[in-house]
Amino acid sequence: MTLIPSARGALDTADLGFTLMHEHIFLLSHDLYASYPQLFDRDAEVDRAAAVLNEAYDHGVRTIVDLTTVDLGRDIRLVAEVAARTRMQIVVATGVHLNPPAYFQRRNPDPILELYLRDLNEGIASTEVRAGAIKIATEELTEANEFQVRIAAMAHRATGTPLMTHSNPTIGSGADQQRVFEEEGVDLERVVIGHSGDTTDVDYLSGLMERGSTIGMDRFGAPIGASTDERIATIAELCRRGYADRMVLSHDTACHFNGVLPEVLASRMPEWHFLLIPDHVLPELERLGVTGEQIEAMMVGNPRRMFEAQGAY
Repeated sequence: MTLIPSARGALDTADLGFTLMHEHIFLLSHDLYASYPQLFDRDAEVDRAAAVLNEAYDHGVRTIVDLTTVDLGRDIRLVAEVAARTRMQIVVATGVHLNPPAYFQRRNPDPILELYLRDLNEGIASTEVRAGAIKIATEELTEANEFQVRIAAMAHRATGTPLMTHSNPTIGSGADQQRVFEEEGVDLERVVIGHSGDTTDVDYLSGLMERGSTIGMDRFGAPIGASTDERIATIAELCRRGYADRMVLSHDTACHFNGVLPEVLASRMPEWHFLLIPDHVLPELERLGVTGEQIEAMMVGNPRRMFEAQGAY
């Protein structure tokens, strides 16, 4: 039995079930809502998020990994309120995205590492909710974001908590992340290189997996990079090549998009929701010859494996 933290307390990895490994509950601008509180109805947004997640649960999803970081508006008390009203299991993250606060850009890593370790070991924002994943993001690798990657690697080495990234496969930033992680002594099998599904370059993707990492085919429905059909075809081809044990699937969507009205989002990006994978993507993969065993690996087995590789090293 391996226990990991969730927004409702300890979660046995045997109970993770069908897992979406790169999602968000709330993407928020706290400065905006502090200045214009009428733009965010807290109770209504909590109710709506719980309803969205319960609908996904009804369609077979059991766990959401919420990779919202401090610079994306992480509000752990808000997430905990949602967790109390939904059947969905929610694993939350520490780390930073592409625009960390100025405090995180200082040259001494120790104070930042201390914050991450507090999130991982004690709780976030004086709550008992601990982070169960470490998020890091790069586009083109710069001195500033390489510094953040190295701190995330340190937090991972100190705890064994899985590393999950935002990458840009069109410029090969996942390979750059792997290089920095290796320099910090990270076992690449404990890393998910996110947004890998934005490309159809199966040779690049195979290279990431051959080095040990799992790749996140995790922007289904998003109008970024590859189309839904191209993403499905890429996964099917990689499954044919024997890589089903190195992929996880997700949408990178959210219940609340920083003030964007749900009806506007639905009209402009109608596929970008939590139901696309269970309702459309998986049946299409089966039609293309992906087996039930391979789908089980990508949706259940691989997430469980990532979370069970715990412990400092």
